Amino acid sequence: MTVTVKNGTLSAQEQRAYVEHVCRKHPNQTLEALSITLDGEFVDLEYRFSSAPFERIRRITGYLVGTMDRWNDAKRAEEADRVRHSV
Repeated sequence: MTVTVKNGTLSAQEQRAYVEHVCRKHPNQTLEALSITLDGEFVDLEYRFSSAPFERIRRITGYLVGTMDRWNDAKRAEEADRVRHSV
């Protein structure tokens, strides 16, 4: 994780406090970078989280599947003929 401070300096303890603040505010995300901009009595925090990997799961004919690489031709045709509904 990268912490940068603009327009001044902060002690390591103060930087850790801001990191902990952001982590408490967003407990299910991994903090990747934090930029702390000092402006007199105010502090602006800009942060970026690392992207969370996910797997797309589909429900087709009652089965939950992640990939279609092991499907036979009939199942592939069934998937291709599906009517897609917009949300």
